[in-house]
Amino acid sequence: MTPRPTSSVETFAPADVTTRLGTEAAIEQLVGALDLEGKVRLLTGETAWRLYADDRIGLRTMAVSDGPVGVRGTGEVPGETSLLFPSPSAVSATWDTALASRLGSLFAAEARRHGVDVVLAPQVNLQRTPVAGRHYECYSEDPLLTSAISGHVIAAMQAGGVGACLKHFVANDSETQRTEYLAQVDERTLREVYLAPFEHAVREVGVWTVMAAYNQVDDGVLAAPATEHTHLLRDVLKDEWGFDGVVISDWLATRRTAESANGGLDLVMPGPGGPWEDRLVAAVRSGQVDESVIDDKVRRVLLLALRVGALAELAPEPAPPAADHTLLRELAARATVVVRDENHHLPLDGAAVRRVALIGPNAFEAFVQGGGSAHVNAAHVVSPAEGLRAALPHAEVTVLRGGDARRYAPDLDVAGRACDPRTGQPGLRISTLDAAGTVLASRVATGWDGWERELPDDAACVLVEATVHLVEPGEHRIGLGTVGVWSFEVDGQVVGRGERTAGAEVVLDSSVNNPDDDPVVVLVGAPRDVALRATLQNIRAQAYGSFARGVLRHALPGPSVDDEIAAAVEAAAQADLVVVVVGTNDEVESEGWDRPSLALPGRQDDLVARVLAVAPDAVVVVNAGAPVLLPWLETARTVLWTWFPGEECGNALADVLLGATEPAGRLPWTLPASEADVPGPPARPRADGVLEYSEGVHVGYRGWELTGARPAAEFGHGLGWTTWQYDDATVVEETAESVVLAVDVTNVGPRRGTEVVQVYLEAPEGDALDRPVRWLAGFATVQADAGDRVTVTVRVARRAFETWDVIAHRWVTPPGTYLFRVGRSVRDLRLATATDR
Repeated sequence: MTPRPTSSVETFAPADVTTRLGTEAAIEQLVGALDLEGKVRLLTGETAWRLYADDRIGLRTMAVSDGPVGVRGTGEVPGETSLLFPSPSAVSATWDTALASRLGSLFAAEARRHGVDVVLAPQVNLQRTPVAGRHYECYSEDPLLTSAISGHVIAAMQAGGVGACLKHFVANDSETQRTEYLAQVDERTLREVYLAPFEHAVREVGVWTVMAAYNQVDDGVLAAPATEHTHLLRDVLKDEWGFDGVVISDWLATRRTAESANGGLDLVMPGPGGPWEDRLVAAVRSGQVDESVIDDKVRRVLLLALRVGALAELAPEPAPPAADHTLLRELAARATVVVRDENHHLPLDGAAVRRVALIGPNAFEAFVQGGGSAHVNAAHVVSPAEGLRAALPHAEVTVLRGGDARRYAPDLDVAGRACDPRTGQPGLRISTLDAAGTVLASRVATGWDGWERELPDDAACVLVEATVHLVEPGEHRIGLGTVGVWSFEVDGQVVGRGERTAGAEVVLDSSVNNPDDDPVVVLVGAPRDVALRATLQNIRAQAYGSFARGVLRHALPGPSVDDEIAAAVEAAAQADLVVVVVGTNDEVESEGWDRPSLALPGRQDDLVARVLAVAPDAVVVVNAGAPVLLPWLETARTVLWTWFPGEECGNALADVLLGATEPAGRLPWTLPASEADVPGPPARPRADGVLEYSEGVHVGYRGWELTGARPAAEFGHGLGWTTWQYDDATVVEETAESVVLAVDVTNVGPRRGTEVVQVYLEAPEGDALDRPVRWLAGFATVQADAGDRVTVTVRVARRAFETWDVIAHRWVTPPGTYLFRVGRSVRDLRLATATDR
């Protein structure tokens, strides 16, 4: 952690001032110690990941870090590694708020280890469509479940002295044209669905920071970029909800000076650069922005500093170390959903297993996280093979890929295969050109990470040239990953071109993995050389400087997919335990784009079908963060959903298969049986850039209930490894604020297990409002031994009954008799009771 600069103004030693005057007066005194330039300086980042310090008021720098699946760090430590958590969807799949709190405490401990004060998490945008690129980063398609799980993560993180940053405010639900589109959402839908997790975190939890999104929002009151949306940021978030924290821009999202300053934004990231700094000082001096607006922003930044210890005489002690790997292993196992378990096949008898066939592209290589800014560098990831071999030391474990499911070829081996076409020297020729094509600089790089940084002001593009030696006979796949204005030539022929200028915010994370790329296939009989030439756009990126980015790719010839599947089938036929691990990866699910379809990549469906034909008891494991189609589902006897499980992937899988930990997960979203059945909100913006939320409040399972279509697995589904009987549900307490239900359930299965009791609400008969058929109103998780009957208490808050009145602009409860439906999922409903409101 960077040491806090010693205060040079004794009068304003924060610890003394706070003790003497109280927090509000202390902060006011600190604000008064700064001139206009000093105040404005605090409102833009010093770097991409740090805020400015100010010795005059005893303020040390504050560090921020990406963090939905782990605290990535600031990038200041070369090779820095982080704990890699299960994806947020996996956390929600536990439906366990106590487990979410434990994860929040681990977030705080990890942040303190990295010297980070604010973690840019959680992401509480709802999973509006299953093809959304960042679906895996979100918690659920339901606002109540999202609010409950994320709220406990936030509370525990902040109890450890680390700020949570709630993102992305709001209606940031598409990666297609993500910096440009206008989300058109009616007022009621926005309030009841998309704003609900934000409101909960602000009003009930007290989150310290909120991130304003890239997109524009039309809420029926104002159509404006999220970073300058006066109605949402100022009127709703700050005035109505009483948010006292900092509104941070998404990175490079702020476009205009006075509009964003007056609109409610408090902090522009990254820095230096951007539309504030000197321009904001000038806007104040010219009367476009009142200085009182600046003072309010500074108060908020200083309150954040006080909360995280950046204004204390000593920085707070790091959060106590947690049993980190143990928790991550437990969480990944407990989040696992038993989608199907015919004949109660699980758990397996490990002692009887002698020969294991571990099959599938996601068994061959561990895919444990999605792509984009959430990506962290884990010190070690336990693969499925490693986990099973450790758990079954007496067994022979054979691993077969069954075909490649990666979208892209690996990075080109520059040192081993490429040479400068001019000199023959090993490496790539990298030249910087101006708009006229004049070479400004040129060099040969024997190792290149795909970035050419610190380009001069007059640079227009970067030219990458190489002669690549191809020796192995067969099909070589060659490609280029980049965005923006680019061209790619192979042996003098243009094989790919991009015409649309890219902004920096598009390029910084995963968008270099352009999903439209088609690799060039080069057939090799005898050894030959291939000439590559890539032209890359100069991206001007404020705090990040000017750079070009591109990745040359090359895949060696390999066995055909048919041959790989045949080998897998042969191994399956000879094994006494077959585990097939299929799924997606960080090239499919990522920030930067939305998925083109829900199909598993490659020929994984063929692989599963062929294996099941010879090994019908095979355990099929789906390793994906978001829904995928499973056309073979009814054929498989045992199907597990393991999410993006984080670094303890293999150990957690072994624990589930062999009975060390119950796979107690329940789906936090709906699993479609076909894409045609998915209720029809547009997943991507129209040609005019408008993303219309025409489905209204019928998001996720609510849309499925409205259409009556049958999914492959419904919201809330999960079998666990025991059986539950629902005996009785009774309303035991009614107040103006809530209704409490007591639900009696009995574990009638053979072993101790976990049940998630789910309570859904149905509107009174004759309700004229367009309300969902039913909606989640409360839930509780309970454990019981075999044969035990337990009583579960579920509290249903007043808000569950309310709807937003678009005329009066307030919450109202339509009178009548509300029906509670109680059960194991939105469609497996066992009991009913009612209340009058």
